[in-house]
Amino acid sequence: MNIIELKHVTKKYDDGFVALKDINLTIESGKFYSLLGPSGSGKTTILRIIAGFSSATSGQILFDGKDITNLDAAKRHLNTVFQNYALFPHLDVYENVAFALKLKKKPEKEIKAAVKEALHTVRLDGYANREISELSGGQQQRVAIARAIINKPKVLLLDESLSALDKRLRKEMQFELRAIQKKLGITFIFVTHDQEEALAMSDEIFVLNEGTIQQSGTPVDIYDEPVNDFVARFIGDSNIVPGKMIQDYEVEFVNKRFECADAGINPREKVEVVLRPEDLDIVSPEKGKLVVTVESQLFLGDHFEIKAHDGDENEWLIHSTNPTEVGKEVGLYFDPEDIHVMRFGESEAEFDARLEKYEGEDEDEN
Repeated sequence: MNIIELKHVTKKYDDGFVALKDINLTIESGKFYSLLGPSGSGKTTILRIIAGFSSATSGQILFDGKDITNLDAAKRHLNTVFQNYALFPHLDVYENVAFALKLKKKPEKEIKAAVKEALHTVRLDGYANREISELSGGQQQRVAIARAIINKPKVLLLDESLSALDKRLRKEMQFELRAIQKKLGITFIFVTHDQEEALAMSDEIFVLNEGTIQQSGTPVDIYDEPVNDFVARFIGDSNIVPGKMIQDYEVEFVNKRFECADAGINPREKVEVVLRPEDLDIVSPEKGKLVVTVESQLFLGDHFEIKAHDGDENEWLIHSTNPTEVGKEVGLYFDPEDIHVMRFGESEAEFDARLEKYEGEDEDEN
């Protein structure tokens, strides 16, 4: 069931800057979504328009099928967790979490029960009487979430809400947020510029750049099948080299022809070829599909990051659990499914149509 829809939403400021360009997106109930992109891509603007803190220049916003484009923010069935948490420093944890219910003049017995339940959900049992200044960053984050969920909103909006935490706490809170979302069963919309964060937590991701949605889909789809150069480079590390499509399921790059899994591209058409660093296996030169010379190697804890170059001076990034030697000539092996071919200027809709057509033909053959 769709809970939020943005239809042809554009946001233009008085100085002429266009923050959003004809945005169309659909949010289903009960899922965890991420709006992912660099600074200035439009992700926070989308969140503010959904929340009602900012108005669209044109377009329509639907909530549960009802038009809320001009509805006051306070009347929308959603809450927001801000980047700085926006907690009241002069109130303790209990008073912060209870604030919204007290404004509604709910009975004290009902408020106590609701606060207890909210603090239990975010694993802050026993913290009700703590001062905000006594809490760690991660604990303050949980208080902000407890305050947001106490009203039982249908949608929770989170604006870069993990960015103030250190790396270890961010990892912990990623698990926490996902667990809370699963437990409550409400829709989360999370704004972030951190690719790993979005990939780890989301059911679906919208990748934005310069006010447009570049691609949307599951983390696996976006990582394995980027529709363009921007997505391929922004979502994880990539090796991207120029190539030429020979025919369906055959592509040429670095002056060699390789079997691939892509089809629907014109023969002889110039393309870009993507190979992820973790899909490149280091083998002996005679067993490799490519032969490269190792330039550098860094140990990053769970893998070695290796840089190499081929005879055409293309640089190759390799992630391997096994070390090699700088200056050594090695082979690189990869499977046809590891090669992803991108057309220049192909839209997400065109990419999806091409993929659907050839997947359908494969099913018919089987």
